[in-house]
Amino acid sequence: MKLDLQLYRGYLNEQELVVSGHVFKSWAPDKYSIDRKGVKHAFSILHMFTISPLENIEITLQFYSATVKTKTLEDGFFRFTIPFSETLKSGWHPYKVTCAVGDIGIVETGEILKPFESKFGIISDIDDTFLISHSSNIFKKLYVMLSKNVNKRKVFDDVVDHYKALSIAGQDTDDASNSFFYVSSSEWNLYAFIDEFARLHNLPKAVIKLKSIKTKLTDFIKSGRGDHDHKFQKIKDIISFYPNLTYVMLGDDSQQDPYLYERICKIFPENIRAVYIRQTSKRKKEKVQEVLSNIETLSVKTLYFKDSHLAIEHSKEIGVIS
Repeated sequence: MKLDLQLYRGYLNEQELVVSGHVFKSWAPDKYSIDRKGVKHAFSILHMFTISPLENIEITLQFYSATVKTKTLEDGFFRFTIPFSETLKSGWHPYKVTCAVGDIGIVETGEILKPFESKFGIISDIDDTFLISHSSNIFKKLYVMLSKNVNKRKVFDDVVDHYKALSIAGQDTDDASNSFFYVSSSEWNLYAFIDEFARLHNLPKAVIKLKSIKTKLTDFIKSGRGDHDHKFQKIKDIISFYPNLTYVMLGDDSQQDPYLYERICKIFPENIRAVYIRQTSKRKKEKVQEVLSNIETLSVKTLYFKDSHLAIEHSKEIGVIS
């Protein structure tokens, strides 16, 4: 039996660390290759949604002096949320996870973020926020996913410049960076694709949080759709984990971002500095404009924009970036 172990970037504060991943019995998301083209590419995308997770498999985490065991859940997911108070320098630190099924064992190494002391945290959606995905048109979205490999997919003009400027906003040294979190309704199946896309386009390195894993080919048709409340919960968890940061949030109007961000602003009125919503259709949506106007009453700056150069100008105007 083949065994695949997919690790995700973890994060820690002064009291606790969080690490997560999946264990699979068959071809898994970490086997996605940017070299595949045409039918082979489409086949590999479909394979991502026909994986077989392994339940109740023992997992061991090793991170500096900590060695902790747990077991996978029904969908093969595991998460370590453990006390950790060792003094570490800011930046990315390696961690190791091992698991075994019968005589088959596997070891993988991931990364944990210890944030730099900074003024801002950046929380961003992915599809149609920086990755052009056509989320409002399900047929076009699926066509693009199946026909265009990761190195053929595109970002919006100037979005990388905006994100890079946000990454150093308020920092005193060149080697420090604000912490980025990419939170999306795409499923964990697409983690490797998203991570590779961000790397190819030199987007800031981020902790990535996605939706529950899918295991059936029919789930591919619904990819990125359905209930988005998991995003609200994940964003709430991030802000609660790092309550001393001020956050800039970026999303788009193709689905629920404006409404989710409004709820977040109401719960954390002192933590949100600005909300950016990308316009994905020809005209601005009246309901989105109403939501952003309401967010403004909470002393949170907002911008409903079509092009990222406008977002850069706005970030300068409100003093987020220089």
